[in-house]
Amino acid sequence: MSTNSGLVVILTALNLEYEAVRDQLTDLRVRRHPAGTRFEVGGIDRSDCRVALGLVGKGNHPAAVLAERAMAEFSPAAVLFVGVAGGLWPNIRLGDVVVASKIYAYHGGTSEDDGLKARPKAWEIPHEADQIAHHVARSTAWSRGLPDGSTPAVHFGPIAAGEVVQDSGISDQARWIRQHYNDAVAIEMEAAGVAQAGHLNRALPVVVVRGISDHADGSKAATDGQNWQPKAARHAAAFATALARELIIDGPASRSSGCGA
Repeated sequence: MSTNSGLVVILTALNLEYEAVRDQLTDLRVRRHPAGTRFEVGGIDRSDCRVALGLVGKGNHPAAVLAERAMAEFSPAAVLFVGVAGGLWPNIRLGDVVVASKIYAYHGGTSEDDGLKARPKAWEIPHEADQIAHHVARSTAWSRGLPDGSTPAVHFGPIAAGEVVQDSGISDQARWIRQHYNDAVAIEMEAAGVAQAGHLNRALPVVVVRGISDHADGSKAATDGQNWQPKAARHAAAFATALARELIIDGPASRSSGCGA
């Protein structure tokens, strides 16, 4: 199957994340999959670069299925998973952007008499995509259109993906994650599914971009009430669409692409 070098798929779990990415796109057209999934295909920055946007819902399992569906439908140059996440360390501030250098599926393990032992499964960001993401992060251009005029910090680090909403810093599970995945900087619920789908699809590049909307420490209700979810989603969407454009123009599938400004 040939790759569509002028198109990147962007997937989100929540509608507010979808809307944040949608606001970054132009000339949107609906694309209906025979199984009922609806994607919207639009442009970036009035260029020939295209994005296919899809909503997958919460959880790693639906994310994996619909990521595979999007890959088969569009044969994209790359897949980005974009949205919000909980930050796990004090230096990761609300509104900051995290690009996953590695994705942990943290629910794998074996239960023994002396406790739950981790059986880590992980996927690293592809080298060329990582280099391009760092290039985008070094520039402030990606954040110029943000409504609050801010330039959020961009962090690169592992993201832990599981099957529960983590909203405690002291629960047994929170302590277990810090013990076994103590380099993870953020936590969420879908990235492992998308990463697995990309790995099984000829190692298609997958990049996860998350805006920090809470600290996964029991303060989620308060931060949600302060509208950090839509703010963080806007920051992630702005970075992701800038990254998508660079991946198309300068990525591994760009050699035959006519995409440009």
